[in-house]
Amino acid sequence: MKTVAAIYTAFSIIEPTRAMFAELMPGQRLVNIFDDSLIPDVVAAGNIVTRDIKRRLFAYCRAAEEMGVDLILSTCSTMGEAVDEIQPFIKVPILKIDEPMVRQAVDTSAAIAILATAEPTLAPTRRLVNRIAAQQGKSVSIVEGLARGALQALTAGKPEEHDAILLEAALAAAGQAGVIILAQASMVRMQEVIAGKTGKPVLSSPRSGLLAVKTALESVRQCAGKTAESNQKGER
Repeated sequence: MKTVAAIYTAFSIIEPTRAMFAELMPGQRLVNIFDDSLIPDVVAAGNIVTRDIKRRLFAYCRAAEEMGVDLILSTCSTMGEAVDEIQPFIKVPILKIDEPMVRQAVDTSAAIAILATAEPTLAPTRRLVNRIAAQQGKSVSIVEGLARGALQALTAGKPEEHDAILLEAALAAAGQAGVIILAQASMVRMQEVIAGKTGKPVLSSPRSGLLAVKTALESVRQCAGKTAESNQKGER
């Protein structure tokens, strides 16, 4: 059995992630680390992931490493660049839930709409899109859609209001895009609705991110198996 530690900044995605993890990786263990103060603190700092916030994120990754997990999953797009800074100091691989989604978007269209319900998520997601496009030698155009008030509605227990605000932002951005990405895992609830209303492919991060986790765990198992086989041969 392999163990994954998932780090969350939004409570609403914990149960859906647990369910999807159990579906895709039965028999594997998921440990959940949750801190809903990180995003409010980013907003309070002017949409900047400060050194203090990075230190706290590092502490969670370090705690996961000390648990002996095989892999860490960062579920927050806002923290993506902080994860890149932290990874060299953590021996356990850290996967970012949104990177597989962004790679798929770049493969799908050169005109990409980024939808977000939290403003701090837009800039790091835009930079991630541009970085992956540059790696692939592609040029992309990006339109951003901020669904103001949607996240607050979801946090306040008003999912219908969240969905209506997000759909309005999606419809406004869809005309300039060949593909739409939902920049936060909490937005997955609206993926099919937005696709149906806009007629555009809509990508979200949870399933593609967890499929990347599954692939990574399979690689870990294969490496462990080869190491054990090599050790046995050495003993002979």
